[in-house]
Amino acid sequence: MARSGGARSPGDSWDLASSVGTTATMVAVGRALASRQPDALIDDPFAAPLVRAVGIDFFNRLLDGELEPAVAEDANATARPMTEVMAVRTRFFDDFFLQAAAAGIRQAVILAAGLDARAYRLAWPDGTVVYEIDQPEVIEFKTRTLTDLGAEPTADRRTVAIDLRDDWPAALRRSGFDETKPTAWSAEGLLVYLPPEAQDRLFDDITALSAPGSRLATEYHPDGAAVLTDSNQSMGRRFADQGLDLDLAGLVYAGERRHAGDYLTEQGWQVSGRTRTEVFAAYGRSFPEDAEIVARLRNSVAIEAIRT
Repeated sequence: MARSGGARSPGDSWDLASSVGTTATMVAVGRALASRQPDALIDDPFAAPLVRAVGIDFFNRLLDGELEPAVAEDANATARPMTEVMAVRTRFFDDFFLQAAAAGIRQAVILAAGLDARAYRLAWPDGTVVYEIDQPEVIEFKTRTLTDLGAEPTADRRTVAIDLRDDWPAALRRSGFDETKPTAWSAEGLLVYLPPEAQDRLFDDITALSAPGSRLATEYHPDGAAVLTDSNQSMGRRFADQGLDLDLAGLVYAGERRHAGDYLTEQGWQVSGRTRTEVFAAYGRSFPEDAEIVARLRNSVAIEAIRT
């Protein structure tokens, strides 16, 4: 059973079976299930073995189809729409990195990398360096597990084991990051787990490290953390009924926060945004409007920005 995250606090930490780390494992479940779809938008062969290695019983049984029938019916009511959301979101960020690479960018940074395996599964051009930033326990676990699986990175993968609330730009530079070269940055599923002021600092740091031509992909929830808190409370209750002890709602920081697109525009980025439903349509999918568990996410904005 996963350990409940409880309320967030300054300096809190986690592994992949606790607190914010469990959400990274849950997202990997979505990628694993999405990869099995007949008309799959993504192919992540590492998602399922990484989830199994974390060892959260409910997630493992969900992947293996071993839930009790009554539990499985309720779990699938949650998993199906979340799988659709994860499939489209993952493909959006996959395409962002591949398009940046096609434009000649050879330096990528994945913030709060979690169980993201893009450094292993995307067709990076020769000479690409991919930096992964996350908590030390998360980085160590993923690296060890993928090594044990015999997986080989498809780029020069460099890990930066540090909390984003610490001086991660200095740690990134120590790992060889070259701020004179354009960079492709991703902040996927991250912003709501930062206090509003930390979100601004993150964008300030990214801007300071970004040479002209750098690109950034992220998401913004215009209805604020309250909407995600409501959604997470509903999901948390469902998971609790199924034996998963996780306070999802307590992981999200409330409070007024700047629109990510507006803030980046003020910092000198050329910004474009699409609603989640528009991103779904671009991939020939319909947003699961009838699913309460994700309905409040329909107005989330997928943001792409270029440093001018």
